[in-house]
Amino acid sequence: MAVAPRRPEWLKMPYPDGENFRELTQLVADQRLHTVCSSARCPNIGECWNQRTATFMLLGNVCTRSCGFCNIATGRPGTVDEGEPERVAEAVETLNLAYAVLTSVNRDELPDGGAYIYAATLRAIHRRLPTCQVEVLIPDFRGVESALYTVLDADPCVLNHNVETVPRLRRAVQPQASYARDLELFARSLAYRPDIPVKSGLMVGHGETFDEIVEMMGELVEAGVSTLTIGQYLRPTDKHLPIRRYWTLEEFAALKEAGLALGFAHVESGPLVRSSYHAREQEAAAVQQRESVTAHTPPGTSPR
Repeated sequence: MAVAPRRPEWLKMPYPDGENFRELTQLVADQRLHTVCSSARCPNIGECWNQRTATFMLLGNVCTRSCGFCNIATGRPGTVDEGEPERVAEAVETLNLAYAVLTSVNRDELPDGGAYIYAATLRAIHRRLPTCQVEVLIPDFRGVESALYTVLDADPCVLNHNVETVPRLRRAVQPQASYARDLELFARSLAYRPDIPVKSGLMVGHGETFDEIVEMMGELVEAGVSTLTIGQYLRPTDKHLPIRRYWTLEEFAALKEAGLALGFAHVESGPLVRSSYHAREQEAAAVQQRESVTAHTPPGTSPR
């Protein structure tokens, strides 16, 4: 039996606390809401919540898929909570959030994967607090094109979908997902709403190589992704996939450098980086890059 690698010192985080953190914790409980920050045991929950940035998890806390890295329960979800969009929007308004992220479990039993709940929540937040920017971290909706457009029509500021790992390891890490379907999602999003930046993210530590990641990064840029997050996989429990190795700080820096050289507007790369980490700053960098490219593109030609 292989011995698990020792966790490096740089992966230790302070215990989450602070006035904003406590306020959001209480509000989430009072409104019967789910956040991926707590359900997935994100190590950055204290920092993000104290900066008044939160990631709300829609459509319950039971997922129809069985990814090998994820701490969210797998099973048969209950009925869709039609009142959830307004409760999330009320929480965003009450906290006067500057930036909110909407994500969800996979709901493969629903015809549109729950896209209409995303759209309803986006519109409710826009109505209650127009100053709040709202990013969406969506599932692949099983490749249903109309579901993607339902979300984009509700005007998120960023469209995010995580590839999670390199193609070679997809079957072990995400058995019900498809890399080809992900690339198609990115390309469709950019073609339908070129004004909305496209973002993705992955974890390292499953046995991937540096060259595999660089190759995939090039394909993501080609598909239209402008922002990438890269973080270290942390095993939630002994029942989840083992950590093959911890990547060093120098390697994370090298991945960021390689990604920027390939054409990403922004790369957030570090051991504790997660999809929504510094999300507001990522969105600003992506918009700035998109505006810069557009300004230097001759009329009648594509920026890509």
